[in-house]
Amino acid sequence: MKRYFYLLLTICLISLWSSCRKDFEFTQSTGNLEFSRDTLYLDTIFTNIGSNTYNIKVYNRSDDDIIIPSVNLGLGESSKYRLNVDGIAGKTFEDIELLANDSLFIFVENTVDINNFSSTDGEFLYTDQIEFDSGSNLQKVELVTLIKDANFLFPERDGTTKIVDLLTINIGDELVETELQGRELTTSELTLTNEKPYVVYGFMAVPVGETLTIEAGARLHFHENSGIIVQSGASINVNGALSADQEVLENEVIFEGDRLEPSFANRPGQWGTIWLLEGSVNNTFNYATIKNALVGILCDGEATATEDKLTITNSQIYNSGSFGILGRGTSIKGENLVVNNAGQAALGGTFGGKYNFTHCTLTNYWTNGPRPIPSVLVNNFIVAEDETAIVTDLIEANFNNCIIYGNDNPEFLLDEIEDDAVSFNFKLTNCLVRFDDRNDNFTGDNFDFDNPSLYENVIFNQNPDFKDPSMHMMIIGDDSAANGQGNTTFASQVPVDILNVNRTISPDIGAYQHITFPEED
Repeated sequence: MKRYFYLLLTICLISLWSSCRKDFEFTQSTGNLEFSRDTLYLDTIFTNIGSNTYNIKVYNRSDDDIIIPSVNLGLGESSKYRLNVDGIAGKTFEDIELLANDSLFIFVENTVDINNFSSTDGEFLYTDQIEFDSGSNLQKVELVTLIKDANFLFPERDGTTKIVDLLTINIGDELVETELQGRELTTSELTLTNEKPYVVYGFMAVPVGETLTIEAGARLHFHENSGIIVQSGASINVNGALSADQEVLENEVIFEGDRLEPSFANRPGQWGTIWLLEGSVNNTFNYATIKNALVGILCDGEATATEDKLTITNSQIYNSGSFGILGRGTSIKGENLVVNNAGQAALGGTFGGKYNFTHCTLTNYWTNGPRPIPSVLVNNFIVAEDETAIVTDLIEANFNNCIIYGNDNPEFLLDEIEDDAVSFNFKLTNCLVRFDDRNDNFTGDNFDFDNPSLYENVIFNQNPDFKDPSMHMMIIGDDSAANGQGNTTFASQVPVDILNVNRTISPDIGAYQHITFPEED
């Protein structure tokens, strides 16, 4: 009997407690919602490419549990925006519950075909609203996206199996099947202009015997695992130009990823590389910016070619996941070149070859983790699959009026396997270099800094006074140790700096003549 009494008492107490609860009594909202932002800007996207996912937060600041009668896009089902409200995807929603002093997330994304809208300059501002409730209680959050038109380059896909074509490439007159998705460029695609950006999916190969010409102001955006391959007998000519405003490089050719959100602006390794295969010839880059690749330029072969395999001038390469430029037994000429930030080295001249850099700024201020290699690495070997070293000639590696620096020490490394049958020739002239061998780890003739036939007028470990390496602003200021220290003979060979400033009278070391930085407020 006592047990039944306690059971009855417990039931009564539960009933009484439940009757007093207000948690499940919802009232209709009265237009007093608050939002984390009143306008949501979805960053610029290309036509027909889905945006990133963005969010807003909706707050109920009252002490009452409420029901929002409706949440919907202003354009309804025809809207190009997509919502996810409280874990449910759609474009219109009813009776959304929101507890007192609580909040909920709404996630937003979109995909827009610019061809469905009127656009005179290749851009279109697409807008809509998220509407909460209606009538006198109506509240809105504006949605805004800039849509860019583009030309798309992508590999073929089998209509039945949906398998994407893999690329077969020509290396030294040998056809090699690869695991890379891609195709050869067609004749009509061999000249890329500045009329629209280009979005590249997979690796686009320049056909044998053809030249890919990229005109000033062109913009190339690469999807993940994409790039350009220049086959044997083919060439690439990048013909950028300096803008009218010499303070910035605006009319140059830009190679970057296809994600336009600010969070991707400086994210390394978003796409593959520009690969100059063995047998490709007369490759030139002038006023180009290559950023956020895995390897900016990968250059193979032709170490003894009469004409340098790669000539790169007035250009910038930064935020490479591995190397800014990686040469393998090749020939490269660089003038007014800036390379900064790479997961391994800004410049790797490996497996011998021929390298000549004049008035270049080769630096590495990588902060995304440890890196095992200095800013500039030069060696004369590769390691085969059986772990044996194959040694070849370093025909020459000359650095004239160059800055070689970074946030590690040392930032210049010569890695030679000595062999009487091969040569190892190099020289640094009028360079500013970070190399402080405090523990005498580097010995031998290659590191005899008192030998003028190897190191002539080299300045070690003095402040280059860069404007802001973290933002790739590698112009130097009044306090730079490079000021007025360039060799005039080499300056006459490259008489203006990367911004077209004359350097013949008092040349500074590096790609830039120095400026006076504005005083900070």
